[in-house]
Amino acid sequence: MCDYIFSVVKMACCGCFGFMRKTHRSLVAVRAPGGQFKQEFLFPEESEDNDRFYMYNGEGDSFMSEGLSRSCKSFEEILQARVKSGLTSREVPVKETRQLIRSEDDNGNRMVNEYVRECRIGAGSYGKVVLYRSTKDGKHYAIKVFHKSHLLKLRVAPSETAMSDVLREVSIMKILDHPNVVKLIEVIDDPDSDNFYMVLEYVEGKWSCEGCGPEGGLDEETSRRYLKDIVTGLIYLHSNNIIHGDIKPDNLLVTSDGRVKIGDFSVSQVFEDDDDELRRSPGTPVFTAPECCQGLTYCGRTADTWAVGVTLYCMVFGRYPFLGETLQDTYDKIVNDPLVIPDGLNPLLKDLLEGLLCKDPRRRMTLQAVATHPWVTGEDNARVAAQL
Repeated sequence: MCDYIFSVVKMACCGCFGFMRKTHRSLVAVRAPGGQFKQEFLFPEESEDNDRFYMYNGEGDSFMSEGLSRSCKSFEEILQARVKSGLTSREVPVKETRQLIRSEDDNGNRMVNEYVRECRIGAGSYGKVVLYRSTKDGKHYAIKVFHKSHLLKLRVAPSETAMSDVLREVSIMKILDHPNVVKLIEVIDDPDSDNFYMVLEYVEGKWSCEGCGPEGGLDEETSRRYLKDIVTGLIYLHSNNIIHGDIKPDNLLVTSDGRVKIGDFSVSQVFEDDDDELRRSPGTPVFTAPECCQGLTYCGRTADTWAVGVTLYCMVFGRYPFLGETLQDTYDKIVNDPLVIPDGLNPLLKDLLEGLLCKDPRRRMTLQAVATHPWVTGEDNARVAAQL
């Protein structure tokens, strides 16, 4: 692992909770004196290689993650069974369009079916993200654009292509409908075209933290409001046996009215029941839970919860809780270093951070406990704090 080439990935102030340039998952680390969150990110470098590992299940194009250590069902089978059983919460089905029409509007702007192209706004795991406007309802949509030929050639494991990643993301998003989760509106997949489109609701707002709170972090009230939405959305996902796998600021979008929505399900996993045992963590290294750094099996829900804790720490302090000079050093710190919380922090918030960032997953605070924690509910008074 230490033989990897490491590079610095610089981004603007804390990036944003919005569609932005997405990185692939090759292993990199960064130098970041002081671990300043608003200056340096330990994000995987953009590359056409991918270090995720999967296991082919031997049936057509269906794949299952190596992380599904117990279940022998593919994600398609699990999701289809859930739909047939009426266990999904989606009231309006995702529109599925099998015809692609390319044209131009009266101003010469390129169009895809009813959507008028405005500008590129970022990149996803395997394709670009473009802002389009619908000529039918006038609304803006963020559309992920993929080339099927590229997805089929791009190997993410010896027996799997990137196409299965995208299909799994689409399948999962088809069943989701929650105010704190980005909604999939339409899938455009013309069999005669190389292009594949995911039409998503467009979230315009950004997380702006410059000059707010200590060292570029957010103030407590904003952090509290954001955390409530993150926890609510993640509890919803977990209740549907979906592990997000990559909770971090880049995948948390903030609307113009301040609501947080969880996005990017490209590494998410779905389980048949509450058994969420995984073997490999495909998420972002600096948000990785200690149990995921040791090559052991782990529970997806508790790993997601750890990532929520790292995200809250970043919101409050503007930097990462554990960040080393190299990738291996970062993992060592996540596993072995004590959590450092600056003096003077609200005792209730300190208690919450220590509960979320508990290195023992068996003792780590649950999301349900987070939702009722005094700091989250606003019961922030001297009497409660004195009891901690």
